[in-house]
Amino acid sequence: MPNVPKKEEEIIVDEKPRETTVEFLASLAGVLVTGLFIITFVLQAFEIPSSSMEDTLLIGDHVFVNREQFAPPTRWMGPLMPYRDVRRNDIVVFLSPEEQGLFVVKRIMGVPGDHIHLRDGVVYRNGEKLVEPYVQHKLADYNPYRDNFPAVPPSEMYGVRNEKWTQEMPSHLEGGDIVVPPDSYFAMGDNRDVSYDSRYWGFIPRKNVIGRPMFIYWSFVTPPDQYQMRSAGDRLGFLAHIIIHFFDETRWPRTLRIVR
Repeated sequence: MPNVPKKEEEIIVDEKPRETTVEFLASLAGVLVTGLFIITFVLQAFEIPSSSMEDTLLIGDHVFVNREQFAPPTRWMGPLMPYRDVRRNDIVVFLSPEEQGLFVVKRIMGVPGDHIHLRDGVVYRNGEKLVEPYVQHKLADYNPYRDNFPAVPPSEMYGVRNEKWTQEMPSHLEGGDIVVPPDSYFAMGDNRDVSYDSRYWGFIPRKNVIGRPMFIYWSFVTPPDQYQMRSAGDRLGFLAHIIIHFFDETRWPRTLRIVR
């Protein structure tokens, strides 16, 4: 009996109706509105200007900061946002309690009620010696106030320029420790020898906290004093430098790096 080829089955594809122009524009508008909401109310971009958080954050790192995580929960956004309190070791962006309008980034070392002291540059919290793999000591000098805080009284000789903190600090001492008061935080930079932090200007009020850096979206090799260049000529000159050297001076391995 001759081989009879089998009849191929017909496959019918139920095509979905194509999206109309109006539907496409509506979808695009929804995406844009969502993105605008996130950028306006949730995320904020910051550039790291100093070396106080090296090597966790470098000068020229550009980060997105979650502004909502540490904010007081709201009734309508509460179920949608992962609100929580600031915790020890969180990296936070905040408004400087010393210089109005200045944004600062540091690591939280103490929350309300914590007892903090340093001995030979090592941090002790509530009597426990901390193991901090992220800490850098890049200077070979010795500063008794900086390295044995708060055992040594503050003095301009040791870099303490904040007169208010000089007068206030003794009221927060207990048994050789600095005690973090309510609604306040004690913060330090990871680059301990150069960081100008709570040792020099005091506690961060809870209301000054802006948010938590989430990730680095771009990093570019930047001079240490670039943030001090305020003139239009300096800014335009550096912008031209970025355009010319965008590819060879962008730190590509740091792109999308999580901050922690």
